[in-house]
Amino acid sequence: MSKMPKLGVNIDHVATLRQARRGIEPEPVMAAIAAEAAGADSIVVHLREDRRHINDKDVFSLRKVLRTRLNLEMSIADEIVDIACKAGPDQATLVPEKRQELTTEGGLDVINNSYKIRKAVQELEKNNIEVSFFIDPDKKQISAAKKLGAKIIEIHTGRFADAKNKSEADKYFKEIKVSAVFAREIGLIVNAGHGLNYHNVSRVAKIPGIEELNIGYSIICRSVFVGLAQAIKEMKALI
Repeated sequence: MSKMPKLGVNIDHVATLRQARRGIEPEPVMAAIAAEAAGADSIVVHLREDRRHINDKDVFSLRKVLRTRLNLEMSIADEIVDIACKAGPDQATLVPEKRQELTTEGGLDVINNSYKIRKAVQELEKNNIEVSFFIDPDKKQISAAKKLGAKIIEIHTGRFADAKNKSEADKYFKEIKVSAVFAREIGLIVNAGHGLNYHNVSRVAKIPGIEELNIGYSIICRSVFVGLAQAIKEMKALI
């Protein structure tokens, strides 16, 4: 029997709510502490270049108080890499980033950005930060990540999550499953995430070899009605 994937809880949208009034609450650090207590295996935050939710202070504060792993999603922009090296998260997950997107729209193009990615990886690893690549379920991109020295990838599950019908969902699920198997075969640690929720997560969680699922938006939405601790416990039960 394959082991249950771990759960990384993304708390970006706690900060989104704070920024709606540009106030001081709700406090992302308090959400992280509550998530840890409820069984989160890691805390995930995305420090965007436009600072639309999580800000620099949040990252440094989280690093000070967390007892579990801090996974910092980030672009490969020099400024962000520099902040990551100073803050020292346990893991940095490299993601593509566009200023106008509502959320991350796809995986990192490792093939066409290899020079910049390699430079970022070298800087992060010099500071003892594990590096993960957030990439589409595509064998060519996965192979390129391996060639750049990646040890961890996170497979983008967005197209599966956004599928409009069962046929489409089945097609995208197969891509994820085949890619996960391939990545494991070439020696990579495989995580997955993006768009996963209480209705679709169980299927992805059953894919053998996936180590961790990173989920945020659906958990924060659910927490409005049942509380953050209960929302996390319900998600853990499903996976």
